[in-house]
Amino acid sequence: MTPSDPSATAAGTGVALLHYAGRAGDHNDRAMVASRQLAAALSDRLGVDVTRVGTPEPALSVGWAAELAVATPTMRAMADRLDEAFRAGRTPVTACSRCAVAIATLPVVAAHRPDAVVVWFDAHGDLNTPANTTTDFLGGLALSGPLGLWDSGFGSGVDPRHAILVGARDLDPAEQELIDAGTVALVPVGPSLTDDLRRAVAGRPVYVHLDCDVLEPGTVPTDYQVEDGLTLEDLRAAAAVLAESEVVGLEVGELESAPDPDDPPSYVTELVAALEPLLPAGG
Repeated sequence: MTPSDPSATAAGTGVALLHYAGRAGDHNDRAMVASRQLAAALSDRLGVDVTRVGTPEPALSVGWAAELAVATPTMRAMADRLDEAFRAGRTPVTACSRCAVAIATLPVVAAHRPDAVVVWFDAHGDLNTPANTTTDFLGGLALSGPLGLWDSGFGSGVDPRHAILVGARDLDPAEQELIDAGTVALVPVGPSLTDDLRRAVAGRPVYVHLDCDVLEPGTVPTDYQVEDGLTLEDLRAAAAVLAESEVVGLEVGELESAPDPDDPPSYVTELVAALEPLLPAGG
């Protein structure tokens, strides 16, 4: 993989809307349904067709190594589609099931836009490694692989100085050590969130990853619920701050479906509305 022409990326030729529909971690059947709903809502908002990667399959609910092995072909296809988007000068917007898809996407972002900061909205750090994970959950390794803290097989390339956690509050000891050491920056939930985020980004280009459990429990359905999260108003305010910079891409995961997956849920529309400042023009 070689970086795209920066001038072509800057000029842009529209948006590439991607939908990662396959497996990417534990017990994610409802997340696969929700990613389809989110992709449809984004398609309506952006006025572009969706490129689907993979197909929904029953979740395995096994350890990280087995999950990664099964998901690897689809995740490689996802990396290829993202690479194509950057080469075409398009801004990628991705609806994905689980956050572990980032193991494949972020190395592509780093290859094309090494100047971009990865802004990682998540209740968790996702900075564990196979050596220190206490859950054996693939999603807990989602950011650490792209940062080069372990070898995922998908490469790395994201400089830890270009990673900003936002809203992380359920942190394991090894993750907290990285934050305390200043290896990875953390912008906590609180009244100064937007000011802190603006200072942390410092005008640099941004690639935004949103794990929906960063939100206050009950805002949208999520598998994991951690108290004291962001409201949708907080999220929109943060998105507006990030939109002050060049937004080189957006990916959203860890959303779960409503009990009736055929009934378009209003919370999907509300989530898309909160992300409006980050969304590029369609076409």
